[in-house]
Amino acid sequence: MKILITGGAGFIGSNLVNHFLLEGHQIVCLDNLSTGFEHNIIEHHDNPNFTFIKGDIRDMETCKQAIMGCNYVSHQAALGSVPRSITDPITTNSVNISGFLNMLEAAKESGVERFVYAASSSTYGDSKKLPKIEEEIGRPLSPYAVTKYVNELYADVFAKTYGMQCIGLRYFNVFGRRQDPYGAYAAVIPLWVKQLLNHESPTINGDGSYSRDFTYIENVIQANEKALFTPTNQIVENQREYYNIELDQHKYLTQDTSLSESNDIKVKFISEVFNIAYGGNISLLELYKDLKAALCMHDPVISSIEPQIGAYRSGDIPHSQASILKAQTILDYDPQFDAKEGFQLAAEWYYDKFRSSINS
Repeated sequence: MKILITGGAGFIGSNLVNHFLLEGHQIVCLDNLSTGFEHNIIEHHDNPNFTFIKGDIRDMETCKQAIMGCNYVSHQAALGSVPRSITDPITTNSVNISGFLNMLEAAKESGVERFVYAASSSTYGDSKKLPKIEEEIGRPLSPYAVTKYVNELYADVFAKTYGMQCIGLRYFNVFGRRQDPYGAYAAVIPLWVKQLLNHESPTINGDGSYSRDFTYIENVIQANEKALFTPTNQIVENQREYYNIELDQHKYLTQDTSLSESNDIKVKFISEVFNIAYGGNISLLELYKDLKAALCMHDPVISSIEPQIGAYRSGDIPHSQASILKAQTILDYDPQFDAKEGFQLAAEWYYDKFRSSINS
């Protein structure tokens, strides 16, 4: 199969590129390298199954060129970060909404089999209910959250209007190898790891009680594979189980009774959004202790470093924990790595990279 991965030089995208190439697929990677890095994909440049296009999803012709001949789209390109969106909402909107719409239109015109895209747990906004359930969201707390919710609305409309298969994956605090620890908008885990390895004291925003459902990258790779390749009829059968409905009530199907006897089901469209997480909940203080413990195995000096306490950050959701029942039921999603296992693996990867950068 030929897969277009947008944002394929970024953190999640480059992990997907590597995984699907190892699985024997043809990969087209589209990235403008504004937040992604060529060093994440340089190892694949001589692979005949890999094509890199340096381009921007805000340019429609680039999107059409990239998607040509592809069977599936994994749309990971976006301008992330809540603080970045508060500083520059215009660019965030342009990339995350206009760029997303370009990719949807290109996917519609090319007739790809399925369009899978990176959604976000930020969509839950000010909802205080835990665990987070896909159908129950609050009001957005940042421009970034607005853009990711608009993505879901556009995907749903395109699926229903044009008969597409669109699946959104609401990522919850993904971390792991290739996550950039540098820059003004580095995520909390790589930022803290970098600071601890430099023997600096990280800052915890607030009193440390805010909590997150941290998701190791391997779980995200599995979710993307399930979302892309789970057979349509299997999704339909699993939807019936999850929503507890009969076949003739299924909102995703065109069904003729004469066809049902032969199990020949014609699917009009697929429009779903799934939480992708482990289903746990760890406070920022617990996160700090776990990261420090994992890094101490490589550098004992880190054991004496204590965090600083800073102000709460605008736009942050206080607590986040996902219900993953829907993804488990419909996609057969089965995350294999809990947060602590992920922290240990990530710490080892970061330590190796940190040491090699010092020695080079």
